[in-house]
Amino acid sequence: MDTKIGSIDSCIPANDDIGGSPNGGVSVIQNSGPPHSVPVSPCDATLGRHLARRLVEIGVTDVFSVPGDFNLTLLDHLIAEPRLKLVGCCNELNAGYAADGYARSRGVGACVVTFTVGGLSVLNAIAGAYSENLPVICIVGGPNSNDYGTSRILHHTIGLPDFSQELRCFQTITCYQAVINNLEDAHEQIDTAISTALKESKPVYISVSCNLPAIPHPTFSRHPVPFSLSPKLSNQMGLEAAAEAAAEFLNKAVKPVMVGGPKMRVAKAMEAFVELADASGYALAVMPSAKGLVPENHPHFIGTYWGAVSTPFCAEIVESADAYVFAGPIFNDYSSVGYSLLLKKEKAIIVQPERVTIGNGPSFGCVLMKDFLSHLAKRLAHNNTAHENYHRIYVPEGKPLRGNPKEPLRVNVLFQHIQKLLSGETAVIAETGDSWFNCQKLKLPEGCGYEFEMQYGSIGWSVGATLGYAQAVPEKRVIACIGDGSFQVTAQDVSTMIRCGQKSIIFLINNGGYTIEVEIHDGPYNVIKNWNYTAFVDAIHNGEGKCWTAKVKCEEELIEAINTATSEEKKESLCFIEVIVHKDDTSKELLEWGSRVSAANSRPPNPQ
Repeated sequence: MDTKIGSIDSCIPANDDIGGSPNGGVSVIQNSGPPHSVPVSPCDATLGRHLARRLVEIGVTDVFSVPGDFNLTLLDHLIAEPRLKLVGCCNELNAGYAADGYARSRGVGACVVTFTVGGLSVLNAIAGAYSENLPVICIVGGPNSNDYGTSRILHHTIGLPDFSQELRCFQTITCYQAVINNLEDAHEQIDTAISTALKESKPVYISVSCNLPAIPHPTFSRHPVPFSLSPKLSNQMGLEAAAEAAAEFLNKAVKPVMVGGPKMRVAKAMEAFVELADASGYALAVMPSAKGLVPENHPHFIGTYWGAVSTPFCAEIVESADAYVFAGPIFNDYSSVGYSLLLKKEKAIIVQPERVTIGNGPSFGCVLMKDFLSHLAKRLAHNNTAHENYHRIYVPEGKPLRGNPKEPLRVNVLFQHIQKLLSGETAVIAETGDSWFNCQKLKLPEGCGYEFEMQYGSIGWSVGATLGYAQAVPEKRVIACIGDGSFQVTAQDVSTMIRCGQKSIIFLINNGGYTIEVEIHDGPYNVIKNWNYTAFVDAIHNGEGKCWTAKVKCEEELIEAINTATSEEKKESLCFIEVIVHKDDTSKELLEWGSRVSAANSRPPNPQ
């Protein structure tokens, strides 16, 4: 059967090892505070302080917030926890994006907003976190507990005596919802919500009535017992059968390959994936949204597999293979380049976090990805044919044409210089747009982080995500590549980066509009009002904190700006470099991808 891959359903992922390293191993969250047998003082035996202690225990030391009258008392009690820092954001959307970026590095993030006006504002960010399998604790200050069940109409609502509108909105984008309007079950609800977020690796919603955070209650009188979450286990018979069937399938192949997908993160299977690559000798690639999950200095690494816009020579090797192992893939219209991947389902082993499917069947459930990959590694015959073929056809990439002095800067020249900035002490945040494609071509040194939001693809995400990621790992210098259209959506929270003393380098790529939209479907709506971006950031800076800006139009100015940003004087400053390029200066990959996605979007209706 000649079935093509490109719309394979994804199963709900699960997080089995909580509180350990990204690749698992530990399922008990260690409490860095006092032992649980020690009573807390009566003034600290409150709901607010219990919630703060629980957040610290799971690794959250920064909470992103926007104050509102329904959450002010709760914020007082979060601030009172000495191990917890409250990071005030300019709007709820950015607070949610920051919690998303934080969770990508720390494993879990949290934000606090007010009832309905704040909750509905943060929804978009929480939906993005859900799509990316990130445990984000979204806490909302809710109405006074006495108002529930009455006919009263409250402010910050749509004018009806029904307070469930916000809850109903969150039900489809969180894996658990807790509405806390009495103290008797508050302890249980908080603990259930947080533990569910960690187990499912999805956001949760916690609404806390505004009159409850400061009230002492006996259930909060002792330090909380650390979470001990039972890890999920593979069905041993199913695991053995799946590994045996997969080994038989792959050992018959002539030139098999393996491709890592984004769900390796939630499955905590990155180490097992590399173990399989070491044992098998197979050529190793990643899907675009899995970039950064696999070390690119691995001897068998051949690049990013993204169909027609893959890195050079990668697609040819993957699509000509007679067997491929996809670990944690998501095949959507973007990752499949408008459903144009040249893959055959009968040649594929699809490994999801808890299920393995071999060709058109059989399928094995209750089999954890990391267990399967480790067991499979012990059964495979070594076969490096695909990797050898890659080296036979590989031609080193050329360098951009050398420009004339003071010639207008080209995007490919910009990214040639960004490449030189990367090290194990940096991380890259790529905004939705042409930065997706240009950043995919960056070669990540060992230890260099990399994040982008491909499944949800919300423009503006990167500003808040840069704030959150940098707050989570202050020892790294975050390099953010953001288009001007995306920046205009969420620009305000550059001020929060300055206030927090962050040292990120932001490359603002000013090409006059929504370039990724132009390549899908052009129109006057894709042109935006040009800003003086450096002057905007200077106004936000306002002489408070460490911030430096530069506007560059040619390679000589770019080199000078990068030298300044990395100098001893500015290495601890937020550096904002506005790069002015031609509106039609795009990567060749975006041109190809945009035309294919446009074709997919414009398919006529099927005849009825």
